[in-house]
Amino acid sequence: MSIQYEVEQLADSYGVADSFPKDFGYGEEEADIEDSPAPSDSKPRILLMGLRRSGKSSIQKVVFHKMSPNETLFLESTNKIYKDDISSSSFVNFQIWDFPGQVDFFDPTFDYEMIFRGTGALIFVIDAQDDYVEALGRLHLTVSRAYRINPEINFEVFIHKVDGLSDDHKIETQRDIHQRANDDLADANLEKLHLSFYLTSIYDHSIFEAFSKVVQKLIPQLPTLENLLNIFISNSGIEKAFLFDVVSKIYIATDSSPVDMQSYELCCDMIDVVIDVSCIYGLREDGSGSAYDKESMAIIKLNNTTVLYLKEVTKFLALVCILREESFERKGLIDYNFHCFRKAIHEVFEVGVSTQRSVGPQAVGSPCTKAVALNGTPRNTV
Repeated sequence: MSIQYEVEQLADSYGVADSFPKDFGYGEEEADIEDSPAPSDSKPRILLMGLRRSGKSSIQKVVFHKMSPNETLFLESTNKIYKDDISSSSFVNFQIWDFPGQVDFFDPTFDYEMIFRGTGALIFVIDAQDDYVEALGRLHLTVSRAYRINPEINFEVFIHKVDGLSDDHKIETQRDIHQRANDDLADANLEKLHLSFYLTSIYDHSIFEAFSKVVQKLIPQLPTLENLLNIFISNSGIEKAFLFDVVSKIYIATDSSPVDMQSYELCCDMIDVVIDVSCIYGLREDGSGSAYDKESMAIIKLNNTTVLYLKEVTKFLALVCILREESFERKGLIDYNFHCFRKAIHEVFEVGVSTQRSVGPQAVGSPCTKAVALNGTPRNTV
């Protein structure tokens, strides 16, 4: 495996990529895109719910705070609602509320009307290695109550801790939980309530894949981003492309081709390599500088003629592509198409920011129609 890595230190670059500083930007032309945090009350809210010791806090710490999975063994049990602001890019701004497992839905001190009204997604975590009969009962009580208050919530079920199960046991557990949960909804005349199920573990990339799917549903610009990626790869000879949040390794968009778990893992590993190498060799002697800035770029050539190509899109986002070595010989064309793609991405965000400012803090940015010239041909993104 050969690695080419390029990083240039800039006077106005932001800090190392294990934090999300909002007070540093690329300059005035991009300040509106990067440094316009949404008010807390207008951010989408993701609720993490489930029984005690199901792994809710561990998921949050591993995905968004770079905690090692082994370190989560020492986390104390959550005994109150923990709110965490996640601001991983200009458009993925949301809050995660981690609920204690012993929460009582009939406790008059909880204002569930307020909680569910402002919720974009509700993630219910079920421990797959435990007896999940009680968890299914709590799942039904939780989603049925939330649905009656806010039917627009996305209901997600993480069948968690599957790393200790065989492949056959995983499939059987998912089938059983899926069947029982939907039967309970049917008995309550809630057939319109849709549950999405994911097999997850903090010891592999499955938890990042699942959270990627959850977050994508909260991004109103998703169809436009997917369309831009489709245009980019079709004109560049690229097989697969992901738009990644660099720190959390959540991909906020990909092209329309199916996601192969092995390809996703390769891209995640590449991001780790880029940040680790940059932290070692890209910083100045006094430790200042940036591990990831707008000149960051990396190429990894695998021994099976596959090339991984990473380029910076915004100070929080990276485009990671998978392509064949023969296609990479047209690197000049790929770079030109990437320049057009990056420009279009910023235009999409600018429209979202200007819409929020003109309509108010509760406005939601909508996908926009932009003419993008990729491979020299003007194309509509929607």
